[in-house]
Amino acid sequence: MSLFKARDWWSTALGEGEEFDHGCVCVGDVDNSGTGHDKVVVGSYMGMLRIFSPHPAKPTEGGQGSAEAQLLEVHLQNAIIQVELGKFVSCSDLLHLAVLHPRKLSVFSVLGTAGNVEHGDQYQIKLVYEHNLQRTACNMTYGTFGGVTGHHSLCIQSMDGMLMFFEQDSYTFGRFLPGFLLPGPLAYNSRTDSFLTVSSARQLESYKYETLAVATEAENRQDPDQPLKTGGKRLTPDWTLILGEQALDISVPSFSHSPSSIFVLGERNLYCLRDNGVIYFMKKMEFNPSCFLPYVSLTDGTTNLLLGNHTNMLLVYQDVTLKWAAQLSFVPVALRVANFPDLKGAVVSLSWDGHLLCSYMGTDPSFFSTPKVDAREVDYEQADAEMKRLHKFIREASRTQDILPKGESEEDLKVTAYVSTDMDIPSRALIQDMDGLPVPSVTVKVTVKARSVLASSKLTVGVQPPLAVTQDQFVLEPLGVGSSIAVVFSAFLNGRYPPADLSGDLTLSYSSPTEFNPKGVPHVHQCQFTLPLALISIASSPSKSSVFKITVDTNQPPVDLATIFPEFTTQSGDNEGNCLAFRFLPGGLVTVLASKTSQRYRIQSDAFEDMWLVAKELLHRVDVHFSKLGVDSFRKSFDGPLPLKDYFLSVDHHFQLRVSAQKYQDLLSERAAQFRAVQRRLLTRFKDKTPAPLQNLDTLLDSTYTQVMSLAEAAEDNVCQLEEAFVRLRSSTQLLVLLLSLWQGLTPEQTDILEATMVPMLQDTPQLGWEESCDAAVSHLLRTCLSRSPKDQATTLAQAGGPMLGLPRDTARLKKHITLLCERLAKGGRLTLASEANVQVPARVQNLAAPGGVEPIAELAGEETEEPQDATKFIKKKQPSKKVKKDKDSKDKKVSSEPSESALREEAAVKKKESSKEKKDTKKEATKEVKEEAKEAKKESSSSSKEKKERDKEAGKEAGDKKVSKKTSAGKVKEKKKEPEAGEA
Repeated sequence: MSLFKARDWWSTALGEGEEFDHGCVCVGDVDNSGTGHDKVVVGSYMGMLRIFSPHPAKPTEGGQGSAEAQLLEVHLQNAIIQVELGKFVSCSDLLHLAVLHPRKLSVFSVLGTAGNVEHGDQYQIKLVYEHNLQRTACNMTYGTFGGVTGHHSLCIQSMDGMLMFFEQDSYTFGRFLPGFLLPGPLAYNSRTDSFLTVSSARQLESYKYETLAVATEAENRQDPDQPLKTGGKRLTPDWTLILGEQALDISVPSFSHSPSSIFVLGERNLYCLRDNGVIYFMKKMEFNPSCFLPYVSLTDGTTNLLLGNHTNMLLVYQDVTLKWAAQLSFVPVALRVANFPDLKGAVVSLSWDGHLLCSYMGTDPSFFSTPKVDAREVDYEQADAEMKRLHKFIREASRTQDILPKGESEEDLKVTAYVSTDMDIPSRALIQDMDGLPVPSVTVKVTVKARSVLASSKLTVGVQPPLAVTQDQFVLEPLGVGSSIAVVFSAFLNGRYPPADLSGDLTLSYSSPTEFNPKGVPHVHQCQFTLPLALISIASSPSKSSVFKITVDTNQPPVDLATIFPEFTTQSGDNEGNCLAFRFLPGGLVTVLASKTSQRYRIQSDAFEDMWLVAKELLHRVDVHFSKLGVDSFRKSFDGPLPLKDYFLSVDHHFQLRVSAQKYQDLLSERAAQFRAVQRRLLTRFKDKTPAPLQNLDTLLDSTYTQVMSLAEAAEDNVCQLEEAFVRLRSSTQLLVLLLSLWQGLTPEQTDILEATMVPMLQDTPQLGWEESCDAAVSHLLRTCLSRSPKDQATTLAQAGGPMLGLPRDTARLKKHITLLCERLAKGGRLTLASEANVQVPARVQNLAAPGGVEPIAELAGEETEEPQDATKFIKKKQPSKKVKKDKDSKDKKVSSEPSESALREEAAVKKKESSKEKKDTKKEATKEVKEEAKEAKKESSSSSKEKKERDKEAGKEAGDKKVSKKTSAGKVKEKKKEPEAGEA
């Protein structure tokens, strides 16, 4: 076995009597599997297209290895001159297969379908588009012509010297090469955006793509001595180089650490040139070459080449130095380098008669293993101990802290954000002034100190609109133990309305290497910072009269506003009467007044939502002031009334903008459909051979286009207004939550629940808006922790599902629910999430709750909810239907009082069960007694209801009053109308 012989890794014979050339093979991920493994695509002059996924044949497969490696075989009817892989389809990043026929260019997509049986996957090709050529093709090349990125264009050279350019599914232009006689090899240099070919004068010529584009249109061949027929320029090469021999192939490799080179394989010489046509080196060969392929080298500044010759040799050169030589069994006409699942860097070679070989160079590895000298007996105790040790090792390796983020991940690093107290000079804001006021910016410095090794760290900065930052993403360098790094950015106002929140979020994602995961376990660390109020406002003179006012009571003497707002008092210089005014940069004035005689603070403004940031900052600074003084008994309160009418104005404004956005979308769809219809009619008229009058279709097209553009502009303006309205609505909602918490003295946990209910989302989306989200959240609280009775809460928890959220018809329902929420909080309702888990749902209620149904909410305290007609007897006994006559109201009250007593007994029984867990005997006796009492109460209620019905029948017969029947029928109609309302709720 010779050392200098190519090792056969996989091979196959392609058909019988078929012929191939150097352009008939290509390698790549043709089916876009994403595994990084290449497939081999081979086309023959007989029109056969084959795709292979080579793998070494197993000893049990015998001769079936090549059959299983073949993924696809298709007969395309026409001879295949060349095959290439590239991004030949617009709006797609997937690879597609371009097949060149003598008179046709076809682009296919290869699709793979996973198989469900042992035969494997199934592959098929689908024609994406094709071009019928007017001239016989010789070869083609592809690339990003004109510097266009994202897709590839194709250039085909015809047998009569015409270059035809195609951009995806359209023909761009064609140019004739000057002085053409016979076609030569063609290549594209992406670095200089030029095309390289060897003419019949045996010289290498380079043509710029820009020169080809502006040259004379190629309709017919013209004599170069004759003057031009059109105004185009005469086509001339950018540079030429005389070779003195015919070239076999041209290659323009592009490797990162190799010099920019152009390789030309001649009949006796190998040329290496720079991009400007200057010869870098030339290698004279003592044999006739057949093909070559440059590939990447491990040595910087050099390029490796595979070169095949007619003596069945495969030579490896590093520039001009021969590094290796291997013997093949045939003369190769095409060489490629591919990566397969079991072999990286395999050499793919193809002969003219269809011998396809995947080989590698070197020696075969030795698989001989020395047999054991003697077989020792198994020591089971030692094997058991080793098994335990291995199990322990596996458990340590598969612990959750090495796979999931650690709970104490904050100890790995420390992130601190420092907001500068002074504004930037000069300001880095994008909008330099608003209404004559300069827009400042403030610097934020973030320091990351690592306590362990951190890698792949990325810092993301997020602020609330319309605030913006100079840079929102940072890629940090790897940090060692004890090292730190700091990043700096500036924040500023980038909109003409105040934000709803001045806080910002810092999110740091990093990887922490462990013993069992060297690449690192992903972690996420979050931190917050608060921007100063001076970033969006300045001090101004106070306003004496305002539309909206709120008053906050305290139990301590009022604080001097100049003490807690020193940065604003220095600007205004006027602190007369202990008042301070804040003027927002986008517009709006908020005045803060501290009473001299009482312990109150008043905040007033002409815009309801503008008071939120000032009120929040005022209360925060007052709390800090008294905490520094050591006053623990400081309390704040709000006496009301709640400004719900003012708040509902913001809700209505936001809702009207959402409705307008939907209307604009519908109108745009209608006008776009009309525009396309008019276009089709006009196209039909223009294609007609017999000209016909347009019948004002062109005028209709212009007017429709004008309407589409005006609607699009109006829709964009509405979107901007909707973003501003949502920010203002958030500010109003936050202010309402603050007033509710002060009004009822809510704890921080209850305030968080209320805030999550009223502000369920940070931004609007076309699919889900604030109105439906807030309505669903408020309705959930009204049916759970704020329900009127435990029975209602248990019934609601037993029900499942509900209607899908969507844009409501109006805001009346939302306003009613928010008002009801405030009323129930005023009556002592407690906001808690623990009650949902503590409520015991009766079994009968679980069985009788309709799936997907939602119980209606009682809008007033004295109003009783009616059950649907298909409700159960259990619910009817608790809530009997009311009769119409006034003289029987007293009887109804007596009858309905009995089931209420039974309900109270059941509740008492539940309480007894919870309190008597330790005493088993007393528990059993108590439950028996309660059950007997409940049964007796139900019997009494059922007997009383029967007596009531009999009395009603007798009274109806004796009186014969028709009004009773009319009123009862009207009551039934009302019940039927309330049933769909319950379903909607």
